[in-house]
Amino acid sequence: MVLFLRESDVETLASMKMALEALDEAFRLQGQGKADNAPRRRSRLQQGLHHVMSASLPTLRYSGLKSYTSVAGKTRFHVFLYGGDEGRLLAIIEADRLGQIRTGAASGIATKLMARGNASRLGIIGTGWQARSQVEAIGAVRSLQTVLAYGRDPERRERFCREMTEKLGIGVYPASTAAEAVKEADIVTTITTSKEPVFKGEWLRAGTHVNAAGSNFLSKQEVDVETVRRAACVIVDSLEQSRIESGDLARAAEAEAFYWEDARELGQVVCGEFPGRESDDEITLFKSNGIALEDVALAARVYEDALEAGVGENLPI
Repeated sequence: MVLFLRESDVETLASMKMALEALDEAFRLQGQGKADNAPRRRSRLQQGLHHVMSASLPTLRYSGLKSYTSVAGKTRFHVFLYGGDEGRLLAIIEADRLGQIRTGAASGIATKLMARGNASRLGIIGTGWQARSQVEAIGAVRSLQTVLAYGRDPERRERFCREMTEKLGIGVYPASTAAEAVKEADIVTTITTSKEPVFKGEWLRAGTHVNAAGSNFLSKQEVDVETVRRAACVIVDSLEQSRIESGDLARAAEAEAFYWEDARELGQVVCGEFPGRESDDEITLFKSNGIALEDVALAARVYEDALEAGVGENLPI
């Protein structure tokens, strides 16, 4: 039998604490060479794209893939989880919420290892659904005092700030411009669908940590070349996938403001092989593309908790 978990099941079972723990373990295994990640591949459809990405965690006896379509403005996500000695299909999981929370958790882990220990002011650009898990994850690893949020839609920006203030119990305030959100921040996160940079690197203060988490197409660029040029440390979730998908780093490499050989994977930082920060004055950058390793690691935890709680529907497969 194969367990089928719906979005409502994932909402009930998954938490940011679970996601941070699952991804920390997965990235540690990545850094030790004990996990494999296959970059996202995209196939054209008549009105959209079909995306497939996979990963394995052999020592945990799990592997899986995420398959999703984006057609006519609608995206549908599923994770197929395999495991055990026989590698059998264990679960099919609707994965919109799962993807949201794991994207936030990746930024949380990077922030924990790369932001200054006393960082307390977050500036976030992007106030959509994905932005919520970014603030939640960063707030879980740093004692945030204030959050300034900027998005192009004033009504959605105000609503985001009200909802996040109520949920997290910290002051989340609307910024009238991207510059206002960034200029006093210790941590900056971008989580947009923009094709052009959403702020200028010259606005960053010394010691700022940046999470660039919204773009995973070569044609898109959330942070400008100056941001990458000023970064003393550039960390990615997957080097192989970044070369395929990171427009932010590709544009900087074309301008000779960045060299791919200088980038490191987050797994190397998690397992202590490479420092995420060497001084309080450094600007640091985490470029998150969103990798299958994150999806599989969190899906495995959700599956285990579902079995224990008796949640989900058994399919005769």
